[in-house]
Amino acid sequence: MKKHFLWLIAPLLLVACSTTPDPITRIATGLPITPIRMTSDTTHVVMTDYVPLLMNQKQETKNDKLDWLVGDQLETLNLVGNGALPEEMDIVNHGNTCEGISVHNDHNGFVIPVLPNKPVKQGLVSMHNPEGAINCITVGFTEPITNERLVVYVQNMPITSTSFTPNEDGTYTLDLSESEEIKQCNKGRAYLRVFAEDNTCLYNDILIPLQDGKPVTDAALLNRHDDQAQVLYSIMVDRFQNGNTSNDWKINSPEVLDIVDYQGGDFAGITQKIKEGYFTNLGVNTLWISPITQNPWDAWGKYVFHHGNKYDSTKTYTKFSGYHGYWPIYATAIDKRLGTDQELKELLSCAHANNINVVLDYVANHMHINAPTLQEHPDWHTDSILPDGRRNFGLWDEARLTTWFDTHIPTLDLEREEVCQPMTDSALYWLANYDFDGFRHDACKHIPEQYWRMLGQKMAERFPDRHIWMIGETYGSPELINSYVKTGMLNAQFDFNVYFAATRALCNDGSMQDIDNTIRTSLATYGAHHTMGNISGNHDQVRFASFAGGAVNFWEDPKEAGWTRYCGIVPNDQTDNKQLIDEAYKRTLLLEVLNLTLPGVPCIYQGDEYAEVGANDPDNRHMMRFDGLNEYEQNFRRQVADLIHLRRSSMPLLYGDYIPVSATDDVLCFDRIYMGETMRIEIDRKKLTYSITKL
Repeated sequence: MKKHFLWLIAPLLLVACSTTPDPITRIATGLPITPIRMTSDTTHVVMTDYVPLLMNQKQETKNDKLDWLVGDQLETLNLVGNGALPEEMDIVNHGNTCEGISVHNDHNGFVIPVLPNKPVKQGLVSMHNPEGAINCITVGFTEPITNERLVVYVQNMPITSTSFTPNEDGTYTLDLSESEEIKQCNKGRAYLRVFAEDNTCLYNDILIPLQDGKPVTDAALLNRHDDQAQVLYSIMVDRFQNGNTSNDWKINSPEVLDIVDYQGGDFAGITQKIKEGYFTNLGVNTLWISPITQNPWDAWGKYVFHHGNKYDSTKTYTKFSGYHGYWPIYATAIDKRLGTDQELKELLSCAHANNINVVLDYVANHMHINAPTLQEHPDWHTDSILPDGRRNFGLWDEARLTTWFDTHIPTLDLEREEVCQPMTDSALYWLANYDFDGFRHDACKHIPEQYWRMLGQKMAERFPDRHIWMIGETYGSPELINSYVKTGMLNAQFDFNVYFAATRALCNDGSMQDIDNTIRTSLATYGAHHTMGNISGNHDQVRFASFAGGAVNFWEDPKEAGWTRYCGIVPNDQTDNKQLIDEAYKRTLLLEVLNLTLPGVPCIYQGDEYAEVGANDPDNRHMMRFDGLNEYEQNFRRQVADLIHLRRSSMPLLYGDYIPVSATDDVLCFDRIYMGETMRIEIDRKKLTYSITKL
């Protein structure tokens, strides 16, 4: 280990791996590998994005040798010789049909699905479980098609076509008890995947969880490690609950307004609310906690008020504390203002005892300018000046891998291995020393793919049997977002595009048809059973409720709005307008209905369960309120809790196939279908009503 590494982290103790099974065997029976999606006639694939455990495997014996087998219509180019697994390859699909890349050695193997470059149609459904046949499934299509083709996998092993029985009505029945592949995965959780196509379209895939080789039809059999069954809750630690006043430490400077100073929230406060049953009663089972690394002890940054500010009109600016956690001084040191090592471990232990996951927000893109690492290695960050002389600040797309977020938080040059290695090891520190269930990764699109591949490989090597779920933050096109979502990189990202479409439709001049189009694009891009995050809001967005009621307008500066006036749920001159208030809460509830019935992982930002208000940050980061809610807020929280519990108890809402029914300017209607059980969801933005009906 290099000397400089000691500055970046506290003492790093990584758990050594014991002897593990053959990586081929582990992959064959492990979690399903993300399919390779052809993006054109030829698709370039970095294989370690899909099978990180096989990277750099030594080919020392005959039994360790890896070979490639391809489907009849696939051609692989630029392969590394001598039987070694290539890290990169180009795939050509001459037949433009579903195929698979088979990886094997002399005693086992697995197959990576390769999906053709065809338009995706949501029309394949799991019809039913034949009466009295607990080991069978029947699948079909919502409309008659010809020349259809089905491909079925259990985990990463294809089931032979002889297992299918075509029925007279055009459906197919699969007898799981006859499958040798399923018999190999008949203990514990496994997943059955069905892919379908015809001459013109690729259909949505079906995902069916199996328990001991039988389809799961009761949501009560799922657990917190079933990714599709998660409901995520976002916590800003300092703004949640003050459980230990002895660690309170405000900057208390006249240059820092109270709203951007520490408020006292800590690990002990989260643990307190777990023990009180707050999250269990609400129904959430995964907590995302904001970054907990040491931030600077003093104030930084500056916000200039163009029209004065609502707290003190004599001031023209305010500096900010690092209460949010996104200015790390050390990548592996706990900020003492949030709690101790023992309090963090108690939080995790208490959460798991209550069947709740905890994922940690990790910042890899940047460090604070006073970080000892950057003091010792000033060349480890990117240039703040572009070659053409422009300042490299906030160029989110033009210079997305090098741009700085602010003058005091330089972007790390993670394209350099000497920078990338210690930052990925620092992420692993939190897994090795604490029982976290995964990560929320900050600013993913501003981090090179090299970082994600390196992190994925290290996680696979050092924690091969641990269930770790990772979700990232990327604003941009579905194609850009999806470029990070692979088995050896991220499991998911937040689907901001659906959120923005919903905001426009429910609060502005968009339409429900726009939401429908965005949902279809997401499903076609990320897969029909993705775990992308469906957000109600986050710490960077105006509170949805304030948009819904018109307290914040779409055409104004949302930051200035928060500093210059009180931003409630309706405009300040309409605070007595009960009809407008009622409509605002109804619009906000429709967003929760959408998020909690779509494929993906619903994510509730703290306070959104009672429709908290506010403009952009820091006005959207009020201290959490548990008591003193008004009648509207109490009723809203009850309705959200009911929706969450409905989702978590319904297999169609968790694993069901998404089937569009209709979409107009005002009404969106779709079905979620699982093993013959159908839930129909209808959302009407004009009437401000919804229905969730079991058909």
